[in-house]
Parts: sequence; structure tokens; C-alpha cells
Amino acid sequence: MLNIGWAKRLVTYQTDAHGQPVNQILVEAATDIAKELYLGAVVDRSSRRVVFMASTEGGVEIEKVAEETPHLIHKIAIDPLAGPMPYQGRELAFKLGLEGKQVQQFTKIFMGLANIFLERDLALIEINPLVITKQGDLICLDGKLGADGNALFRQPDLREMRDQSQEDPREAQAAQWELNYVALDGNIGCMVNGAGLAMGTMDIVKLHGGEPANFLDVGGGATKERVTEAFKIILSDSNVKAVLVNIFGGIVRCDLIADGIIGAVEEVGR
Repeated sequence: MLNIGWAKRLVTYQTDAHGQPVNQILVEAATDIAKELYLGAVVDRSSRRVVFMASTEGGVEIEKVAEETPHLIHKIAIDPLAGPMPYQGRELAFKLGLEGKQVQQFTKIFMGLANIFLERDLALIEINPLVITKQGDLICLDGKLGADGNALFRQPDLREMRDQSQEDPREAQAAQWELNYVALDGNIGCMVNGAGLAMGTMDIVKLHGGEPANFLDVGGGATKERVTEAFKIILSDSNVKAVLVNIFGGIVRCDLIADGIIGAVEEVGR
């Protein structure tokens, strides 16, 4: 891993037009690839279990595989009481057409990923591609993981790895106030309480030809200070021309919302 003193911004289809700063470069040896596989895990909300997915279609987005060739994705659910079992790794390996030492290697990788997922409270772990070399060995060539933000309080090591240079400053500021904020590209700011109502509000804005500038859920335990900070975060976006406030009064006092808005306007002067 190389730390670089200068940083250029990388723009891809996964970033906005401004891209992300590149502070480190990982240099690896070239690999003779015979075949690319996919192995990943997510929390399946319907079964309420961690589900591993494996496919012979590695090197491409798993969403594309699920849409075009769903029969090529093999799944294994982890029993929360028993935990991951080696036989589950072997079952996936056989479905991928692996044989001999590859089955043992795959099972070791599967068990390692499953244990990391559970021990580190992850929301996503993905090896793409997991390659078979021309020598017949398995190598994790590229990987990524996503931490569950709600569990970071018990994962101090992961919390220390957080790189705020990769985050939108407004989103980082919102997180400090326990606000659920996501910056978007529109010009109509939205302040709502409740994630469902917030998404519905954004849909209504889009339905009538507008473009929401953000997703913002102030939550049911909003205080004047949090509302003030939320409004200031919205107004810190220079693209915002108007703010739509949609508050369900059954879970928060509307006078607190009003006081918070007044306080923010007085501070910002907009």
C-alpha cells in the first residue's frame, strides 16, 4: 500500500461529477487468471439471515447477473444459532464446479468471510472476482466490505478506519448530530421526520417535476438544536433554492420544529 502526498480525484459511474480523492494506491502482483468467480454476503431482510451468494459469473456486477441470468447465482443462508458450517462452503464449491484442492480452498475462504461478517457486524462483504489461476489455485483478487453504521459503537477498530475525506462533508456533519442525511443533485431541500415519509416526499417532488436536493430524516426524537443543525446543513448546499418541510406531528412537537427553523434562518441569514 502506497501513501501518496498528492491526491487526484477519481470520477467513475459510482461517484458524482466531482469524484473522490485518491490518497492511497494498492499495488499487487499480476495474476494469471483462468476463470473469474463471485462470492459475497448480505443481510437478507426477508429471511432475517446472512445469505451468501456465489456465481460463476465473476468480474461483473452481481446485480447485472441477477437481472440477466439469475439461475447462475447460488445462495446459502447462515443459521444465526449454528453459525457458518464448512459443509455449506463445500456445497457452494460443488455448485460452482470446483474440484480437488479448490473445494478445500473455497471452504476456507467461505468460513473466513462468514466469520468476519458476523464478528465485525458487516452489512456487505464481496469478493469480485475470486479467481482461479492457471495453476488451479483460488485467489481473492478484489474485495470490498460495508459496515453497519448502527453497529459501529461496538466496532472501535472499524470506526478508526473511517476516512472522512471520502465522505460528503454535509453527510459527515449530519452523522455527528444523528441525522440521516444523503446529498442529492436537485435544488429543493427536504426536511422530514421518518424515513418512509421522507422517501414519499421526495417522490412527490419528482412527480411534480422538481428535483430533491437531499434526503433528510430528523427522526422522532428531534430537538430544537438538531432541527436547527439539520436546516443549516440543507442551506449549506448552494444549489438549494427552496426548502420543503414535511413533519408528521404525531411523533414530534411541531413547535420545536418551528423554533429550530427560526434559529437556523437567524444564524444563516438566508
